[in-house]
Amino acid sequence: MTFRPAAAIGMLLADVDTPCLLLELDAFEHNLKRLMDSLRGTGVKLRPHAKSHKCPEIALRQIALGAVGVCCQKVSEAEAMVAGGVNDVLIANEVVGAAKLERLIALAQQAKIRVCADDAGNIRDLDAATRAVGVTLDVLVEVDVGAHRCGVAPGAPAVALAKQITSCRNLHFAGLQAYQGAAQHMRKVAERREAIARAVEQVQTTTRMLAAAGIKCDYVTGAGTGSYMFEAASSVYHELQAGSYIFMDADYARNEWTESGIPQFEHSLFVWTTVMSAPEKTRVIVDAGLKASSVDSGMPRVADYSDVDYVKASDEHGVLQLKGATRFKVGAKLKLIPGHCDPTVNLYDWYVCVRNGRVEALWPITARGAVL
Repeated sequence: MTFRPAAAIGMLLADVDTPCLLLELDAFEHNLKRLMDSLRGTGVKLRPHAKSHKCPEIALRQIALGAVGVCCQKVSEAEAMVAGGVNDVLIANEVVGAAKLERLIALAQQAKIRVCADDAGNIRDLDAATRAVGVTLDVLVEVDVGAHRCGVAPGAPAVALAKQITSCRNLHFAGLQAYQGAAQHMRKVAERREAIARAVEQVQTTTRMLAAAGIKCDYVTGAGTGSYMFEAASSVYHELQAGSYIFMDADYARNEWTESGIPQFEHSLFVWTTVMSAPEKTRVIVDAGLKASSVDSGMPRVADYSDVDYVKASDEHGVLQLKGATRFKVGAKLKLIPGHCDPTVNLYDWYVCVRNGRVEALWPITARGAVL
């Protein structure tokens, strides 16, 4: 169910109800353009991850600037994107179970859909589901290049799955999914660079073995906001899946960026919150707690105030510690930078889009709660 937004178009930011999810449009648009500019001349395409924003309006803006489509993690996310006008979606994940496969195949009849696999039994199920309705489906072999999440081992195991896919009448081997997610928040540039270099070696080994087996592989996709320029420079990756660059959360801000070749993106996503209690001079309580901002990657950061820390969250309350001269009265409003943008977005129904201190647009977070 989509609830009414906390604001109306034209409203002053000061009058917007809290807690709500703010998108500062100038910074957001800057980030969109800056990533596309950084890829100019590389020959590598952008397929941004929609799990970050869950919003077709944002996806269409990314595509308008040159993205080839989007990634999703779940069939339900892909359904929301296609319904919103996105016609090229990679589900960068495995889809398992009869109910999900039925929806996947139905979606493949509406738009260009690709999916990943790392298991022989799942490939057989994909083949049976496509044959039942006469649909051909692009399938990527997901290779574990260091994230140790989904994915088959590089080399021979990946080649075996690719061979199985090519033997299926209604499946098409579409390439490799090779995302090194564990590298994205390695703080040191050298650590991230080294992790991606190892991933690239594993992909190269796999593609050489595929070629030796007579299987063409001209599509490798992966990468994230913390590393994408390393993949872009590798001559191995064809598409990049960066997603958080549009928002930039507090955790990404802890990474080193200098000398990485990766642009410094701006914070554009904030939780707008109100001081609801001021019991002490050095402690105030805001109305944004665990249900307003994810803390899996650390507490939110208080924007614009270096002497104020968000130190504790409960369901509906956040505790701010005032370390310097800053003081807040009850009713004061301020911006929090989420620790992790993706799960924070999933808590809200709307983006309240602001420019120059006034609400310019309201965008529904259509795929909020899309976990199936």
